[in-house]
Amino acid sequence: MHSNEKIILKAEDLDGYLLPKDVEDISLLKTMYDETLKHFEAQDKDKIVQSFDKMGHELQRICAENPNIKVFSFETDEGSHAEASRVISKLRDIETGHQEFIYYVQRAYEMLFRLAFTDQHEDKKGHIVVKTPVNIPVQNYAVHKIPDIDHKIENSVMCVMLRGALLPSIIMSKEIEEYSSHKYVTPFALFKINRDDSKNESNMEYILDLKKSFFNLEELDGKDLIFADPMNATGGSLVTVVKYLQANGVRPKSIKFFNVISALKGSLRVTRALENCTCYTLWLDPVLNSKAYIMPGLGDAGDRLNGCDKKNNPRNIIRLIADYGANISELYRNQLAKIEATVLD
Repeated sequence: MHSNEKIILKAEDLDGYLLPKDVEDISLLKTMYDETLKHFEAQDKDKIVQSFDKMGHELQRICAENPNIKVFSFETDEGSHAEASRVISKLRDIETGHQEFIYYVQRAYEMLFRLAFTDQHEDKKGHIVVKTPVNIPVQNYAVHKIPDIDHKIENSVMCVMLRGALLPSIIMSKEIEEYSSHKYVTPFALFKINRDDSKNESNMEYILDLKKSFFNLEELDGKDLIFADPMNATGGSLVTVVKYLQANGVRPKSIKFFNVISALKGSLRVTRALENCTCYTLWLDPVLNSKAYIMPGLGDAGDRLNGCDKKNNPRNIIRLIADYGANISELYRNQLAKIEATVLD
């Protein structure tokens, strides 16, 4: 559905992208997860662990058959797996408070950046020359080698699907700036999109509000579009945004989608629906429930990152950034300046 101000994608349109094999794999994981829930009722820890191990092996098989789905623990060396498990366990934990949650999200996106851009061997190296505070007997400098990945990152535009995606997108843009030899700060495109949570997964609607979005179509054409959303449940928000851009003449060079946690169904959908799209996720969860929430999931990542809006007084983007506080504002000052220019100009 299309109006002058809102674009709506329906769940039945989204399901049309799945292959019969995808539906079969999703059904298999659903059956396995339902069996696992019985062990929770019986509080049988050993069987719970065994069940999750079996699901993990199936997910690994599916990802091997779908190379555009990159899961951190499936792609990296075994020594990195414990790091991913620890970060995800802290993010899932109901006892993890707001500031600690932000800290682990930052760590997660640093790991995902490494997976996508620096883990592959690069023969060409760049150098960082640092002036240190030590100046006796003379001014001291240090030299550090880093992979030269300018060609991978300096055509990027950060596409933000407000609002839970705002801070992850800023973090990813900061990583790009730090690895760029030219201190490249990504342009930002801001899309106000949400799903109708009054509906179930089977009849869900994804609503792109153009009036409250900020982007320039010409700046997106031919670019490497990066989306960073902590949770990918159904894939509907990403598909809605990209299909709208394509309908208006934007032809991305590539699309990269970064998630802390993705559901299998969401990852399969976006890689089927969007050409040259790669999903990078720290952790792949097996199923969605009837309300399209990821299971076992970690709750509402947007609320845990940003706090809850008052029902009748939602924050605009400037107020949302202000709520991050002085520490975040100083750390990501170049990114926030780009966002401010995007919104106000």
